[in-house]
Amino acid sequence: MSALPRPNLADLAQFLAFGLGSGLAPRAPGTVGTLAALPFYGVMATQSLLVYSGIVLLAALVGVWICDRASKALNVHDHPGIVWDEFVGLWIALWAVPVEPLWILAGFLVFRLFDIAKPWPIGWLDRHARGGFGIMIDDVVAGMLACGVLHLALRMGVGQ
Repeated sequence: MSALPRPNLADLAQFLAFGLGSGLAPRAPGTVGTLAALPFYGVMATQSLLVYSGIVLLAALVGVWICDRASKALNVHDHPGIVWDEFVGLWIALWAVPVEPLWILAGFLVFRLFDIAKPWPIGWLDRHARGGFGIMIDDVVAGMLACGVLHLALRMGVGQ
């Protein structure tokens, strides 16, 4: 098996797609990329829910373009180092969740579980959707499912 091509981090799309370089981690780049998204979440979470939601929506839409551009430049669909989708997926998972260490950790873990295990429909989307949309959509859905689990736990009074 040949080595995967390295991104040109001087190219803004590839730099962003590779999570500001976090996707270059030699092991578990998706997990490292998700961790790299946390400081940005910390800043975003200080905003109103409307502003937070707008940032996440914009990041998802721009993500389709940057992931598509990066994958085409590298000639590899969903290069494992492309982690912008993990950034957005985590931000979706943590939408309207208390900004507290326990909930942030739970969001991180539940999102990674869905992203790695890829239950339906995540796995189906991962196998069938293509291009930048295909790279982004499975993590967007994983984030949505994780968010749903967290809000269900909140509604049930977990952690209170």
